[in-house]
Amino acid sequence: MPRIERLDPKDAAGAARWDEFVMASPAATFFHRVGWQRVLGEVFRHGTHYLYATDGQRITGVLPLAHVKSLLFGSALTSLPFAVYGGVAADDEASAAALEREADTLAQRLGVQHLELRQLERRHEGWPAQDLYVTFRKPILPDEEANLLAIPRKQRAMVRKGIKNGLQAAVDDGVERFFALYADNVHRHGTPALPKRYFEALRREFGRDCEVLTVTAPDGRLLSSVLTFHFRNEVLPYYAGDDFAARELAANDFKYWELMRRACARGATLFDYGRSKQGTGPYAFKKNWGFEPQPLHYEYRLYKRDAVPQNNPANAKYRLMIEAWRRLPLGFANWLGPFVVRSLG
Repeated sequence: MPRIERLDPKDAAGAARWDEFVMASPAATFFHRVGWQRVLGEVFRHGTHYLYATDGQRITGVLPLAHVKSLLFGSALTSLPFAVYGGVAADDEASAAALEREADTLAQRLGVQHLELRQLERRHEGWPAQDLYVTFRKPILPDEEANLLAIPRKQRAMVRKGIKNGLQAAVDDGVERFFALYADNVHRHGTPALPKRYFEALRREFGRDCEVLTVTAPDGRLLSSVLTFHFRNEVLPYYAGDDFAARELAANDFKYWELMRRACARGATLFDYGRSKQGTGPYAFKKNWGFEPQPLHYEYRLYKRDAVPQNNPANAKYRLMIEAWRRLPLGFANWLGPFVVRSLG
């Protein structure tokens, strides 16, 4: 049987071995990278439990977990908060099963209400599951013009509109311009913003694999920005924000085309548009680009709950809270938001 061990956050050699496995494993994602352990601990003070399976000196599987505790939303062991993908990445079923058994034992020892594994593939037909989210992933063609022509006609017209409007895109050194657009955007939608220091920590931790691309008008006005992860041959636009004027000038459309164009030049072969809730505006926007939704499989072990938790804006019981949040002054919302959002994940 595989041996299950826990990664010490201070073990630099162990962290290097972990990431070496992740970069080589077909089952791993950007969110399996060991840097998330440091970010979650540093910014949100979440306790982390990074489990890995070994066969002798060789790592055969990993399962990153974080313990999220909240007076409002309860206690959970999750792989991983703030990640769209997670769960086990393993070379074989024996390693995967051993990691999940250890996670189950750990969850019960911690006394959490549930264990949540966020996966691209279904693993346990008998486990309760969340079917709210889908992801959108599509190959990037090796030729720039071919990628443009692969975009459906109406959406391609919006990209050309942005180009015609003389919009400019640039990679930022920091997160200042991105955060200004992002924080205003989520506030308009009635949800709390993640703290700026979270995005700064991501940039420090992942370096050139965490990139900010910002779009401006010809007169220099900020219009749209996106923080993107790069993983092996994949590009993952993850957090974004837009000004009110972005829609009229097609800045959002131009932004994603510019990101795809640059990814093509970089040699990336997969564009990952990330998750969206079914039936929402972002879901429709991504379909308009010619991406087909793929279901995400979020599986649960319930210990002190009767049903899968619904801690998301689609839950009708949060409607009044969302409306109230929209009315808060932006500065106050940005101060208060991190205390709330750290428990959501």
